[in-house]
Amino acid sequence: MSFSENWHTLLEAAEERSPEATLITPLSHTQFRITDTQEYRVIIEILDSDESQPLQRDQFETLYRRVQDAGGGFELDRLPPDAEPYAAVLTLHPQFEIDEDAGILVETDAPTATQVIGEAPTETDDRTEPDVGVYADALLLIDELERHDPTSMDTLDTETLIDLYTLLSDVQRGANNLRKDIADTLLDRVHHDQPVHAQYGSVQRTSRRSKSLKDDTEVLAALEDAGIDQDRVLGVDPDKVEDALDVTDLHEQDVYDIDERAYVRKADVNEDVKETRLQGLKDRLAATESEEADVLRSEIEDLEDRIDELTSFRTGSEVQ
Repeated sequence: MSFSENWHTLLEAAEERSPEATLITPLSHTQFRITDTQEYRVIIEILDSDESQPLQRDQFETLYRRVQDAGGGFELDRLPPDAEPYAAVLTLHPQFEIDEDAGILVETDAPTATQVIGEAPTETDDRTEPDVGVYADALLLIDELERHDPTSMDTLDTETLIDLYTLLSDVQRGANNLRKDIADTLLDRVHHDQPVHAQYGSVQRTSRRSKSLKDDTEVLAALEDAGIDQDRVLGVDPDKVEDALDVTDLHEQDVYDIDERAYVRKADVNEDVKETRLQGLKDRLAATESEEADVLRSEIEDLEDRIDELTSFRTGSEVQ
């Protein structure tokens, strides 16, 4: 296929996009939108600066030729800074794709992903219920927040506050578990110290350093070799202090500075009420005739089957 044919395919793909569709450049992650398509150029607007920039047809052709000449993919690091938008727009073509992990722009025989972010889902997108524990609790929490205004705490009764606290605790636990799983996966994909951006935010690979002392004998021997008197590094062992308190008349206040603070913790979860509330949501949705309500109704029916597993709670006596 000639470049002329590819160019018109690219223009058609750009024209079919929503005016609000946002594209992102592959290296600097600058966000922009296409504001106009013309026979020999594409006009874009950089979102952060509201600056308009024309992308010329002949420059697209140059990039197209370089991708073809590269064979295994054109290395993005070879792009001039002002050429990044060309690579992002080119991915609107169904056979060009950016592989950020490999750092290349490639041409394929199959339809590919684009650099478009933040585009609203189409009506044909299917909603699916994720098989994660936080989903049911999040649905209940959203319903509770819609019925009670959490910005006016003083107006809420005690039972409502307890319900909100319990659901927030369950959501936090489930979200933290899911967050850890996602972070473990991202570690294999984020390889540099530079932030990697997405629609709602960015992440950056970093490291945390921790240390623990070696065996006492080894530490003292190393310090002695360095001319450090061991008396200078010997201190109070907290474990031995606790043992001493058990066999003497000393009180904690004699050896500790104590800061005691009151706090609230979740003591129990009423699974029956959660299940009943989910049923209530289902009944309420039954009175609503819409495609979205039908989808939510189906999701809640599935949630009911899994509610015991998703909201399980064990008391301290059961754990021991």
